Amino acid sequence: MKIEVINKKPSVVNQFLAQLRDVNVQKDRLRFRRNLERVGEIMAYEISKALDYRTVSRNSPLSDFDSDELVTSPYLITILRASLPFFQGFLNIFDEADSGFIGAYRKSTGGDEFDISLDYLAAANLTDKQVIITDPMLATGRSLVDAVRLLLDKGTPKHIHLACVISSEDGVSYVQEQLADKNLTLWTAAMDAELNDHYYIVPGLGDAGDLAFGEKL
Repeated sequence: MKIEVINKKPSVVNQFLAQLRDVNVQKDRLRFRRNLERVGEIMAYEISKALDYRTVSRNSPLSDFDSDELVTSPYLITILRASLPFFQGFLNIFDEADSGFIGAYRKSTGGDEFDISLDYLAAANLTDKQVIITDPMLATGRSLVDAVRLLLDKGTPKHIHLACVISSEDGVSYVQEQLADKNLTLWTAAMDAELNDHYYIVPGLGDAGDLAFGEKL
């Protein structure tokens, strides 16, 4: 599995990440969602460099010209609910893409332990498609691994791109171990070193879903 960490090089994505993490900026829910969307747009651009292109002849008012254009739009998959603003950033760039949706949440099994419940899937046949799965926080990696395995029931993609805003080192290692035989690339805007006792990324940014849409029961 190939891993791309976007913030290893200086760019404006670091400014958006800093605002996403900042507890004072987080109080502005609209700005939090917009920053997730902006990071999605930047990551979509980076992933676009790895997709397939063809040369297309077009006409300007003065002459003919050739343009490199996508052979086909990638198929976008998002994991509800925290990913919606991040996902919108990808839709802004891949504006002709078809989309699928997965419902996932942590289901407590007692104490700090939990299972991942995937209770909703809407997706087309994914055979031979370039698939991008968006999920802002890669903490333990379990929900992302389960989502990939669930999607493979819908066919075998040409390539799977996993797109996250912040990932933990432990979560990335788990994904590498569990999906070692799959043709995929993990893209993350930032990589953090730790998970706390509640399996949240540290420093991370907190609960992305609650910050974007409000607390849930």
